[in-house]
Amino acid sequence: MRLHCIGLNHTTAPVSLREKLSLNDDGIRSSHLRLACGGPFGSISELVILSTCNRIELYVACSQATSTELASLLSNMSGVPVEKFHQHLYWFEDMAVAGHLFEVASGLDSLVIGEPQILGQVVDALELSRDQNTTGPVLNRLFQAAIHSGKRTRTETAISRNPASVSSLTASLSERMVHPIAEARIVILGAGEMAELAVEALRKRGAMHILVVNRTLERARELAGRWNAQAEIFENLDAALASADILITSTGASHTIVSVDMVSRAMQARPKRPLVLIDIAVPRDIDPAVIDIPHVRLYDIDNLNAQLEHSLADRIAEVPQVRNILEQELARFAEYMKSLEMLPIITDIRQQAELVRKKELEKTLRHLPDLSETERARIDAMTQALVKKILEAPTNRLRAEAARPHAPEYGSMARTLFGLDHAEGLCGLSGSDGSFSKAAD
Repeated sequence: MRLHCIGLNHTTAPVSLREKLSLNDDGIRSSHLRLACGGPFGSISELVILSTCNRIELYVACSQATSTELASLLSNMSGVPVEKFHQHLYWFEDMAVAGHLFEVASGLDSLVIGEPQILGQVVDALELSRDQNTTGPVLNRLFQAAIHSGKRTRTETAISRNPASVSSLTASLSERMVHPIAEARIVILGAGEMAELAVEALRKRGAMHILVVNRTLERARELAGRWNAQAEIFENLDAALASADILITSTGASHTIVSVDMVSRAMQARPKRPLVLIDIAVPRDIDPAVIDIPHVRLYDIDNLNAQLEHSLADRIAEVPQVRNILEQELARFAEYMKSLEMLPIITDIRQQAELVRKKELEKTLRHLPDLSETERARIDAMTQALVKKILEAPTNRLRAEAARPHAPEYGSMARTLFGLDHAEGLCGLSGSDGSFSKAAD
């Protein structure tokens, strides 16, 4: 079984492309369901989809795949032609997949280094795959190891202290654009996790006038109630914009919901009063063309990269210690992957032993016709226990030797000693088309 990861992120693709490829939970479930129902990519044994504001990545376990096939799979899921995103993709194989995912889970690969939300998103991606039965032992082990690594980096280093997440950057930008922030009238469009984190960060900076707008008033009231804010439904967004100093959008809509006309109408009611729009949604909530309206300033999630807080320097100083932890965890995962190479041999040994056991058991029982069913069952159980005891030491030794340099020689010797037919261990790729950037093993 081979590991593959194909995807793009904030370092390789602009938000205008990422939003087209982005999948919400329903989209991910639908993609898993098509695969489980025997879609066009039947060679894939396990799949986990990680889709966030800053990345879309497919993690795959299969015996054989090419970068072209995996790019087609991503195109099939998103409905975006491959040629639209081909040049922005990266591709990893085997242990390079683990190295990449461990960095993602630890926050080293985030827009804001060490941001805390990504670890939860990795957990959610695994759970979604488990719910759809598209993951298995290999990706389960990979993601569990990555999650464990992410937790270690956050408890054993300062990589995530004083978090400079997208939400905190949004609050910091708001504070700089409208001062004092306590007097600013702030509208939050959306009532999800990112919206709540933004409200929390704004409150910590002293924001007093916050209005949560959502399509469902109940959700808006739930969020507003937790932070002593006001709530309103989407139909009244026009009136809210007319009096707002700052609009922060973070919905799960699949298209823009704040149009040029909507912002123009709001500005007509306050022609010279500035309006700051901060769009942290992917796909974007605000039509980019609003930037041409006088006295309107627009920031999207990519713009926030230039707004990092001073605490970022302290986090960067923690990176060597984080990498040391990741190296330790990667070494453990590498041992697990190596052990998989011995599994076909161990399976063959056990199958051969079971065939011998059954044959000899049948021969013996034919000479003991007077035995009761209970006695026959006891003899059967005894022979199973004998075989298990006899094979326990050699199979454990094969697993232990799997991670060492001479593992192939051990495997070959085991096949010879047990009289097994020559067979390949794990299937491997003959190569790739080289069309994407690819990490070396």
